[in-house]
Amino acid sequence: MTKPDAKAETAPRPHAPVAEAELRVSDADREKVAELLRDAYAEGRLDADEHAERIEAAYAAKTFGDLVPLTRDLPARPLSFEKQPLDAPQATRPPQPPARQESPTVVAVFGGASRKGRWRVGSHLSAFAAFGGVEIDLTDAVFESPEVEITVTAIFGGVEVRVPENVSLQGSGVGIFGGFDVREQTAADPYAPVVRVKGLALFGGCEAKPRRGKKLKEWVRRQLGAD
Repeated sequence: MTKPDAKAETAPRPHAPVAEAELRVSDADREKVAELLRDAYAEGRLDADEHAERIEAAYAAKTFGDLVPLTRDLPARPLSFEKQPLDAPQATRPPQPPARQESPTVVAVFGGASRKGRWRVGSHLSAFAAFGGVEIDLTDAVFESPEVEITVTAIFGGVEVRVPENVSLQGSGVGIFGGFDVREQTAADPYAPVVRVKGLALFGGCEAKPRRGKKLKEWVRRQLGAD
């Protein structure tokens, strides 16, 4: 009777291949799912609570098995983590113009002033309107801070503020013989930037609200390297 080979019994066995669901995910994989969830929320497929819960789960995911269920019940745009071959043609977007560096103060006296387009926004802005009007449009701006505070002074004039629909908007202004209207909202994404509008409208007005259909693309979470 042949005895079993002791060396064969003690030889290490090769590792079994890891299932795709058990593979670890990267930050790029989490962002891909988060973007799908933001689109589903904007389309009304998820309510605010569902979106917030899934976004939190997406950023906490460790494996593909954690991510896939978050978009399984959403139609269109099926989620795929397959890598493209190195020789496959890559879709390219036209390069965007560099963001403008602007003064943090906007002034309009007996006239008008505006800030719009692709410009760099810091943590503080000041708008002063006297017998004139100021327009501040943040929908295409590049946010350089997770919080932006806008101080408004409107005297016999008006200030209008527009923000992307996927940021938080808060207000604490005073209207005296005028109006100070801030349409507050809380973004479902916990990493979304916050815009705070405060100040005084004397015989004038201030209006701040989200612009529907405009979303912040250069997410402040990625710019700041937050986890």
